[in-house]
Amino acid sequence: MVETPLISVIITAYNVEKYIRQCIESLLAQTFASIEFILVDDGSTDRSGEICDQYAQQYERIQVIHRPNGGPSAARNAGLAIARGKYIGYVDGDDWIEPEMYQKMYDACEQNGAQMAICSYRQWGEGAEKMNPTGNVLVLSKMEAMELYIMGDKQYHIYNSVWSKLFLRSLIDNLRFQEGHKSEDIMYTTCTLGKVETCVFVDELLYNYRIDRTDSIMNSKLEERRFEDEIPFIREQIAYLKGLGMVDLSEKASYQFYRRLLYYYLDFRKRKMNRAARKIIHFLREEKYKIVQIYRKEYVPMGDRVRMQIALHIPVIYYLLSTLYSRFIIPLKQ
Repeated sequence: MVETPLISVIITAYNVEKYIRQCIESLLAQTFASIEFILVDDGSTDRSGEICDQYAQQYERIQVIHRPNGGPSAARNAGLAIARGKYIGYVDGDDWIEPEMYQKMYDACEQNGAQMAICSYRQWGEGAEKMNPTGNVLVLSKMEAMELYIMGDKQYHIYNSVWSKLFLRSLIDNLRFQEGHKSEDIMYTTCTLGKVETCVFVDELLYNYRIDRTDSIMNSKLEERRFEDEIPFIREQIAYLKGLGMVDLSEKASYQFYRRLLYYYLDFRKRKMNRAARKIIHFLREEKYKIVQIYRKEYVPMGDRVRMQIALHIPVIYYLLSTLYSRFIIPLKQ
């Protein structure tokens, strides 16, 4: 393949032999022609790497990298090192994409002078949320995009993961995924949004995200992931926003962080991970002064203020009330 592709898509594959064919077939069905696919077999112990090689032998647009298992971050960095496209996209090997995904994202970037495109996605599997896309294309400034990302807009939801995005190569030339960690997308997405001048949001369900993998995370791994990866990355995100001079956004990120910690507390209690739940409460109490300052902001609903106060002072009551609400009140509303 002599011609330089306009888009390079990096696909990470680790023990996904049940899904990788569907993923690759969806890539090959793309309506956008100037595109290359870099499949990174991250030390799979099943037939994932063999299947990737089979496709590479048939299609010139496909390259395969085989490497020892190092996690998604290292795999993506390996793919990025040989990518030649003007734009870079990422796909997980157990997901699949719609035929027009990269055509629509590329067109949205080119027509609006944007350095980054984001699309909506469809969840598949148990517990999947139903999405209702508008079909709109939003042209966003850096501040508008960051606000949507931090505050979690229900309609135009900017997810942490990089797989729903297309990046101009020059935007990420000096940016790499932090290896040896999970939840690395939090800072990758934060840093790219911090660098863009213009971003486009294509509100169409162009990416299919599988959430029903059988190898779901175990309790011990969940605790490790939250305390060693997610919480440190979110705190790094808050500090990064403050360093950019986005003080208001850093405070909003802190508010969302504390809300997330309350969710972690409830989830740990439901899983009977009481030691981890106590660690969350201890952490919140250490941050009590800052929480009080943040929770006085006008964007914090009264309900959230009440929930936080109960959790800080009588966490077991907070857990019981939340459980009762989920069990009896929410079903009545549906």
